[in-house]
Amino acid sequence: MSINFEQFSLNRQLLSAIEDLGYTEPTPIQLKAIPTIMNGQDLLGVAQTGTGKTAAYSIPIIMNLKFAQGMNPRVLVLSPTRELAIQIHADIVAMSKYTDLRSVVLYGGLGPKTQKEILSQGLDIVIATPGRLVELYLAGDLILKDLKTLIIDEADKMLDMGFIHKINKILEIVPRKRQNMLFSATMSEKVKTLAGDFLAFPIMVEIAPQATPADLITQYLYKVPNIRTKINMLQSFLENKEEFTKIIVFCKTRQIAENLYHYAERVYGKDEVRVIHANKGQNTRINSIQAFKEEDVRILIGTDVASRGLDVANVSHVINFDVPLIYEDYVHRIGRTGRASQSGVSITFCNPAEEYHLEKIEKLIRQRINELEVPSNLNVKETPFTEAQAMAKEIDMQKRKDNPDFKGAFHEKKFAKTVLTKNISDIAYKKAKDKEKKEKIRNTKSTRGKSGGRKKS
Repeated sequence: MSINFEQFSLNRQLLSAIEDLGYTEPTPIQLKAIPTIMNGQDLLGVAQTGTGKTAAYSIPIIMNLKFAQGMNPRVLVLSPTRELAIQIHADIVAMSKYTDLRSVVLYGGLGPKTQKEILSQGLDIVIATPGRLVELYLAGDLILKDLKTLIIDEADKMLDMGFIHKINKILEIVPRKRQNMLFSATMSEKVKTLAGDFLAFPIMVEIAPQATPADLITQYLYKVPNIRTKINMLQSFLENKEEFTKIIVFCKTRQIAENLYHYAERVYGKDEVRVIHANKGQNTRINSIQAFKEEDVRILIGTDVASRGLDVANVSHVINFDVPLIYEDYVHRIGRTGRASQSGVSITFCNPAEEYHLEKIEKLIRQRINELEVPSNLNVKETPFTEAQAMAKEIDMQKRKDNPDFKGAFHEKKFAKTVLTKNISDIAYKKAKDKEKKEKIRNTKSTRGKSGGRKKS
């Protein structure tokens, strides 16, 4: 029996928008979430990225709202990042195109003047990052007394980014009687705590085991000795333009992302690559994502800013230049490929100091990542002393984290050096004392010889 969206008794406006978007049948998360939300129940959704969860809540809230009404918003969607907020807003605009519903996206990084003007004209749906939402509320530009539905998207990332205090503040200022939804790709202890405080007798919808990457993503791992070898390996992949058609490269810091961008720009030219990270201006980030979406550029380099809310079709490969330190981000990173029932490939580079984090990730996703041999023709560089020393210190810290009694290789070397120095000092001291003793005996004999001789008459 064929499953389609008409079984949800949606109005013609919504069905036409869904048809325009090319959706033919509901995804598993949509199939389970849409009826629950339309019935007004609280919902806890655990679903991998790329499974269609934005449509899973936007379809029923648009259906329930039906038409524009009043000046104050009735639906609020909270997002951890600007990129995700912009993406959610775009999806809701597309889904409500045949209605008169009004929506706005609110985020920091630019002046609030334009956002305030839109709010003053009346709204039905607000998509916002927590910081800017609280700012506009405290300024009196955003009134939330008519709010009927509150949605927290990417809750795990929201908590990782330290938004818990702002979320608690928002929960204090919104009406108590409301419908709540919480969506997360992983179900950490923090998320469970938030769900307990936020949701009232929720229906739990879990589409896949928690933190399990999509089945359509093939995962590979290469263990490499240092950053220079990582660069050589990345270059060998990027040169294969037939297979690596659309690539996102993830780095753990802004500096690494920026350095890698300048390197790729020199090798492949400005028309091949863009970079996004928190130090880039909002317009630059939006333009870079748009250029990548429209396939004006083949390579996008970024930090975990791009791991959430970047909904781009036909990404052939995700390359983890660095292993993520927040383990849940691995799931979100590789989820940029293998979207909308298409296959994808993720490749992770791992140096000796990152193997500790790799083991934690494999434990989280409950599967081993397929390790491949480094190609025989790859130029494997010797690890510089400073990089080797930094990795050794990092490995010591990891061992000490798991075992507080572990003193570390550096401690052992220092201890050995101290013992050696002490031994040398003891030997030198003993030699000096022996020499002093012998000298004293020699002097005594000499004195006796002079005083003990008989005087000739």
